[in-house]
Amino acid sequence: MSRVALIDDHESVRLGLEAACARDSQTVVFSGSTVVSYLEWRASASAAPADVVVLDLTLGDGSTVAENVSSLVNDGASVVIHSVADRPAAVREALSAGAAGVVSKSSALDDVMDAIRTVAQGEALNNVEWASAVDGDRAFADAQLSSREREVLRLYAAGLPLKAVAERLGVAYSTAKENITRVRVKYVEVGRPAPTKVDLLRRAMEDGIVAADGASSAR
Repeated sequence: MSRVALIDDHESVRLGLEAACARDSQTVVFSGSTVVSYLEWRASASAAPADVVVLDLTLGDGSTVAENVSSLVNDGASVVIHSVADRPAAVREALSAGAAGVVSKSSALDDVMDAIRTVAQGEALNNVEWASAVDGDRAFADAQLSSREREVLRLYAAGLPLKAVAERLGVAYSTAKENITRVRVKYVEVGRPAPTKVDLLRRAMEDGIVAADGASSAR
C-alpha cells in the first residue's frame, strides 16, 4: 500500500483517481488543485511526504511543470505526470526536473495504478508516452559520454553491482567507480542530474544505452 497525493485542477479527474486508488488499496493522503496547497497541507499536518504524487502537467495557478516537479521531488516525493501527453516539450521539462515518468490521461485507470505501484517501488517508469517525449530530442539526450562511460553505465544501470561491472569489463573497482562519478557529473552539467541508481537507469533509457526491457532488473 502506498501513500498517494493527487494534484489536478479538474475535480472530476481527482475523484476518478481517488476511486481507483481505493479499489487498488492505495491510500490517498491529499487531493487538491495546486502544489502549493499540497505543501501547505504537509506543513500544517506535519505529515510525511506522499510516496507518489500524481501531477497534472499544466495547472491553472500559473506555475510551470518544472517548478512543480522540482518542489515535489525536493520535498521527498516521487512524481508521476498524468497528462494528455500532447505537449512533449513540457513532458521533457518534467522528466528533466526529476519526474519518474508520464502516463496519459487516455490510459485505463488500471494502467495509472500500475504506474503508481511501479514508481512507489522505486522503479523507473517506461511506457509509450515516456518514450515519445524524449524520442529524437538530441539536446535532451546528449551528455557527451565516452564509450567506456556508456558501457559502465549500461551494465550498472541494468542491475549489476559496481564490483561486478568492474569484473565484467576487466578493470579495477576504482576505475569503474570513477567512471560512474564522471557520468553523474556530466549529467549534472547538462541539467539532467542522476543522484540515484534509478535516476541513472532513467538517463540510460533516455539515451538509448539501456533498452526498455532492461529496466525491470534495476533497483
